[in-house]
Amino acid sequence: MIRLIPRETKFFRMFSEVSQNVTEGARLLQDILKSPANMGNRLDRLQEIEHRGDDMTHSIITTLNQTFITPFDREDIHRLTSSLDDVLDFVNSAGVRLRLYRIDAPPPVAAELAGLIVQQSEELAKGVSLLEQNQRVLEHCVEVHRLENEADRVSRSAIAELFDNEKNPIQLIKMKELYEVLETATDKAEDAANVLEAVALKSA
Repeated sequence: MIRLIPRETKFFRMFSEVSQNVTEGARLLQDILKSPANMGNRLDRLQEIEHRGDDMTHSIITTLNQTFITPFDREDIHRLTSSLDDVLDFVNSAGVRLRLYRIDAPPPVAAELAGLIVQQSEELAKGVSLLEQNQRVLEHCVEVHRLENEADRVSRSAIAELFDNEKNPIQLIKMKELYEVLETATDKAEDAANVLEAVALKSA
C-alpha cells in the first residue's frame, strides 16, 4: 500500500543533511581563505556544494507539498529551509568574489570571518539535530547570536582599517565587498537561528 502520509521524521533528517552541507561549505571557504594557493579547484568544489544545497532545498519543498501532516508549521519548515540555504548562498558568494575580483591573497581577517561562519554553521547543525526531541536547541541559537555579534565587531574593525590604510581605491572596493559578503553570511546564520528558536519555542 502506498504511504499517503510520509513519516514526519523525514523532515528532521533532511534538515540535518542541509545543515551538514552548509557546514561543509563554510569549512571549505575558511580553508580557501587561510591557504589561497591554487584555489581554483576548491572554488569549483564550493560551487558544487552550493548546487547540492539548492537540490536539497528543492527536495524539502517538494516533500512539504506532498505531505499532509508535518512535524511543525509549514511556514516554519519553508522559512528554516530558505534561511539555511541563504547561509550557503553567501558562503558561495564570497568564493565567487575571490574568483571574480582575482583576490589571490585575501587578508587574514577574511579567514577570521569565515571561521565565525563555520562556528555558526556547527551550532546550527547541533540545534537542528536536537530539534526532533526539542532538547537544548535554544542554547545553540544563543551561541549563533553571540557569534554574529562578534562578526559585526570584526567586520567593522576590518573595514575601518581598510579605509585608514588602503591607498588603492579598486583594492579597497574589492576587500570591502568581500568583508560585507562574509558578514552577511553571519547575518543569515542568525536569521536561521531565529527560525530554529521560534520552532523550538512553539513545540515546547
